[in-house]
Parts: sequence; C-alpha cells; structure tokens
Amino acid sequence: MERKTLDSQVSISAEPALEAFAELSEQGVEVVVCNRPEHEAEDSVGFTELENAITAAGMTFVAIPFSRGQMQPAHSEEFARLLSSGKKVHAFCRTGNRSCNLWAAARCLNGADRKALRQAATNAGFDITGVLVTY
Repeated sequence: MERKTLDSQVSISAEPALEAFAELSEQGVEVVVCNRPEHEAEDSVGFTELENAITAAGMTFVAIPFSRGQMQPAHSEEFARLLSSGKKVHAFCRTGNRSCNLWAAARCLNGADRKALRQAATNAGFDITGVLVTY
C-alpha cells in the first residue's frame, strides 16, 4: 500500500489489502474511513469484512461513501466532524482521489489555508482545484 500523508492527522491511499490494516494501526492510525460505495467494483471487499479487519487491528471503521463526482456537503461536514476529534485518520477509496478531495473540503470548512491544502494535495499527486472553487 502506498500511503500518502496530507497533514499531521490524515493519510490516504487506494484501498489497502485487509492485511495492511494492522500496519496502519502500528503507525498510529486510530480511525479508517472508506470513501467508496460498498461493492463499487466486483472485487471490492464488503463493509462488514472491512469493519471486521479494521476493528481487529484496534481501529475504528467509518464509512463515508460516495461515487466519483458525487461528493456532497454532508460528506464534507461528516469528515470535518471526524477530524475535529483530533484522532489520526487514514481514508481510502479506489485510487485515493475522492479521499483527498474530501479531506480538502473538510479542511476548507474548518478555515484551513487553501494554498497549503493545494500544496499538500499536489505533493500527494492529486488535484483539488474543483474543491477549492466549491468551498
């Protein structure tokens, strides 16, 4: 799994193998957020199996699923509330792109510096321009 750090609290990736969750826990991750819809692809692991693997590794599983191009304000607000807990979060989707955009939208809601957000996303290989225009 290629884990990309966006800030001191949040990392993202494409969907990890179930075996990778123990390593995330060892690295201090406390909450794992899935941003893809259940069974998005034929080979996608179901939410029950994800939750079992994540909780077995000592972390909390949260699903904030949405399809590509379908992120809504409620998704950003839910992620912003989660971030306000201060817990270390790892978010994933099929490629990491939705998770990066959700992070940026949530940080915008909390008043983060947009230039810093853009730089962090660019460093991770993602373009959040659409989020910065919207939020």
